[in-house]
Amino acid sequence: MGRGPRTPVLRFPDIGSTNVEALSRASGTAPLWVVAERQTNGRGRRGRPWSSPVGNLYGSLLLVDAGPPARLPELCFVAALALYDAVRAVTFLDPLRVDLKWPNDVLVDGGKLAGILIEGTVRPDGLNATVIGFGVNCSHFPEDTPYRATSLAAAGCPTEPEALLASLDAAMLKRLEQWDRGAGFAVLCEDWCRHASGLGRPVTVRLGHRETGGIFEALDANGAMVLRHADGTRETINAGDVFPSVHVG
Repeated sequence: MGRGPRTPVLRFPDIGSTNVEALSRASGTAPLWVVAERQTNGRGRRGRPWSSPVGNLYGSLLLVDAGPPARLPELCFVAALALYDAVRAVTFLDPLRVDLKWPNDVLVDGGKLAGILIEGTVRPDGLNATVIGFGVNCSHFPEDTPYRATSLAAAGCPTEPEALLASLDAAMLKRLEQWDRGAGFAVLCEDWCRHASGLGRPVTVRLGHRETGGIFEALDANGAMVLRHADGTRETINAGDVFPSVHVG
């Protein structure tokens, strides 16, 4: 793995948001990591605040022309698998303790370890710039969250953010190569499903103001969740918050 990331890293002690900073540099050279010891305005999906105390990893990877625009949403699976690989590599956690919650959450012992937020813009030269933001709970985790959170320290594997960053950089390079601008997405999805939490089991999905449930049957060709309801009908879910369920509804 080496002593540090192969990709250039821009470091800050404090910053509002590593994603915002990375996007502001979209016209420059990529790939590039923007990393901070602490964020004062960290964000999760749907604009939710992301707790960012010192001791965790906050890093955003800037990519330019990573793939065709229609394939860029697939990067959430690339990122999730890369983080899974990185966590396993630095902690040696039993694979039965680490899994993936659709679409891109990494779980340890059933608790959410990290948040991944992907944002993008189009540069003046017409190329797409994509930022993949990672917030990984190395030392600390929030207590009051919709889905129970955890940290590597709480799992008995205290890990320095810098060590995890080096492992994550190497894993991202490998998974991006596997994805191959979308050409390898089917194989990538097979890998994701091997580590999936809830696949083949009842789940509840919160969709804005609506909640639905059923068996998490599969991923479709685009990475959407295929949910089979109790009456046998199937629903394709493109975005939502997934929770374990004891019911099939």
